[in-house]
Amino acid sequence: MRFGLCCLFLAEKISFRTTTAKVLSAMERKQALDKVSNICLHNSDNLLLAVQAAQRLGIGAFRIMSPLFPRMTHPEVGYRLEDLPQAETISTRLSATRAFSEEHDIRLSFHPDQFVVLSSPHAHVVENSVRELEYHAFLAELVGADVINIHGGGTYGDKPAALARFAEVFKRLPENVATRLSVENDDASYTVTDLLPMCMELGLPLIHDVHHHRCNPDGLDECEATDLAAATWRGREPYVHISSPREGWQGNPKPHSDYIDEADFPQCWLGRTMTVDVEAKAKELAVVRIMQAMNGRL
Repeated sequence: MRFGLCCLFLAEKISFRTTTAKVLSAMERKQALDKVSNICLHNSDNLLLAVQAAQRLGIGAFRIMSPLFPRMTHPEVGYRLEDLPQAETISTRLSATRAFSEEHDIRLSFHPDQFVVLSSPHAHVVENSVRELEYHAFLAELVGADVINIHGGGTYGDKPAALARFAEVFKRLPENVATRLSVENDDASYTVTDLLPMCMELGLPLIHDVHHHRCNPDGLDECEATDLAAATWRGREPYVHISSPREGWQGNPKPHSDYIDEADFPQCWLGRTMTVDVEAKAKELAVVRIMQAMNGRL
């Protein structure tokens, strides 16, 4: 079992920068490209620092922030890597991240924002979503990430119809997107039971988020849901997600806590080969704490 850190650090001096379309649109094109080039280089440098820190802390996976190259897909201020004055240096840094991650077996992934919705009945939403996934696949190829994880999206009053739209869009995705895509159960709309038939049909890996499962149950116990989701990975190392509720299970269970309550860690996960992404506000401190708590039990 490996534990994964999601996107950011709390104590480590590692940071990622971004910008807005409004800021870039107010600039001359050359000035805007200079700005995003500097940001992309900074982020590429810090991504290498991130995977190095993960390895030093004993963390085996890292989820990369989606806006690593901010506003790259924007219809007005977007750009290609080759448009950036520091493109060669940026590519070299990302290659170094890939090499380090492969050498030390640090698994890399992405989790695009929730506006990526393949089940939408609106063509422009699907078009924008596919464009975002192509961007993530472009980055994934550069750094060696093997998973791009998304949610099922909205139900639009008809779950079967929404999932049928998802499936049809999936079948048209470029290979570098489709072979990396996974889908997870969420805390409001789609359960493991809802998603499993589509995942089996498409060969689409299913990530079991145990916190979402507890918020949005479907009749499966946690072990059953874990086993069924793991089977969709077809020999690849499965991903799962864990978090604890900030207000406890008696309050609003959806907001995430700073740390993982050891009691929330499913006993049936112990001893399994899988990647456990820790979704907690204390970031690497939370990952290290739950790893230490589980030490000797895994």
